[in-house]
Amino acid sequence: MFAFFESPLNVLHLSSKILVAGLVMLLAGIYGAYLYQGHMPIALLVAMHAMTIIGPTLLKIGYVMRLLSQYRLGRHHAAVVA
Repeated sequence: MFAFFESPLNVLHLSSKILVAGLVMLLAGIYGAYLYQGHMPIALLVAMHAMTIIGPTLLKIGYVMRLLSQYRLGRHHAAVVA
């Protein structure tokens, strides 16, 4: 499992998926928690409010993973050229 994270390209692809998942969760949570005017069960309402917290958290984690993988890719290519 740790070999997966040793490749910067694998981390870059994973970070893109995490960013998309975080954005979808955030938008769905905002819509369900604040914009939807219909009735919904309390458990679903709590889940929608939780998604407004978990979504931005995933966005931040995905962004940091993306920055680290791009840094590692840039450093790797600079070492090959030099």
